[in-house]
Amino acid sequence: MSKKPRDLTEHTVESKSVYKGGFLDIRKDIARLPDGTHGTHGTREFVKHPGAAAMVPIFDDERILIERQYRYPAAQVFTEIPAGKLDPGETFIQTAKRELAEETGYSAGEWVVQTKQQLDAGEFLELEIVTLGWLMDELRAGRLTDVKTQIAVHWLDRIYSGSWPWPEFSAGAD
Repeated sequence: MSKKPRDLTEHTVESKSVYKGGFLDIRKDIARLPDGTHGTHGTREFVKHPGAAAMVPIFDDERILIERQYRYPAAQVFTEIPAGKLDPGETFIQTAKRELAEETGYSAGEWVVQTKQQLDAGEFLELEIVTLGWLMDELRAGRLTDVKTQIAVHWLDRIYSGSWPWPEFSAGAD
């Protein structure tokens, strides 16, 4: 018989922005801990991010659309699935549709037509259509370092192998 879990919730006592950039907000909060104390041990420093959406564009022949993009903080080119941050008021599906069209010029689900890339100013990336086998080889070799893409590749591997069912999505839902 398992015992009732303890309430581990922390409650904000004080919150302040240490730095506010274009879309990141670095915060330093003081939290009241589950035992009622706060202070030095309750200091919480974190980055508030508006959220993001990622998608795995799969063609009818099961090949996958990926991007290559230089990521400044890591000082390297990443191989990634398309993704982007939420704009104010957007749902995840709206962001996914917008980012896929902007970054790749493609649309997904019922929208099977490639349109035209509409990259943001200062955004540079290359597109390639690859197989799951190629992605698995890149992952095993340690060349697929983007975590969201690693998760997507593992997810696809299980679906394609038949060990997981294809998920039910509503492609047109906002």
